[in-house]
Amino acid sequence: MATWDCAIIASMSERESYKVLISNGTGEIVEKKSRFIANVYAVENQQEAEARIAEISKKYWDARHNCYAYVIGVNSEISKCSDNGEPSGTAGKPILEVINGAGLTNTLIIVTRYFGGVLLGTGGLVRAYTQSAQAGLANCQIGEKVLSQKLTLKVGYNMINNVQYYLSQNEITIADSRYEADVQFDICVRDADKQRICDGLIQKCEGQIEIAEGDKGYYIL
Repeated sequence: MATWDCAIIASMSERESYKVLISNGTGEIVEKKSRFIANVYAVENQQEAEARIAEISKKYWDARHNCYAYVIGVNSEISKCSDNGEPSGTAGKPILEVINGAGLTNTLIIVTRYFGGVLLGTGGLVRAYTQSAQAGLANCQIGEKVLSQKLTLKVGYNMINNVQYYLSQNEITIADSRYEADVQFDICVRDADKQRICDGLIQKCEGQIEIAEGDKGYYIL
């Protein structure tokens, strides 16, 4: 069994965004009587990825091969792939290239092969594992996590319409609203747009607004 542990040295500077799976998916192809079943998962860490691999290996215990690849981290710091008994470089690496080609991270693809009795050759295996991984990925929903800042806006009731109109014009969703002595709106904005949005809100509300910063992190907007 050939396995590569590929440690990627990435920039530690904050990325503006990265792509992730919003939903898992499966796909299957048949090549010369061999079945290739792809299971695609969103994973948060290496331990979760390895647990998924063990789960699939148990589920498809009678299969000839359970090959996989995963990429984890905001900067794709962790990358690993396995041929699981297939000729070196014909399974794990093609699956990994599908993940990287889609620009995804925190993603695991496991391709299970039930041997159909016909040898595919090196080129045939690479194509089959690539196509099956792509088939699984095609049945997933992909989203983008953006480096963002959570903000809480506090205004008087006379400024509600001003705030709502400005946020609507800038395609910003209100995550939560609280109507008490004053009105508070929780929003999340791209970190790169934070100053512009804050300045715009202050101007729109004629200075009659308080803006408090919350957590900064990567969120799906």
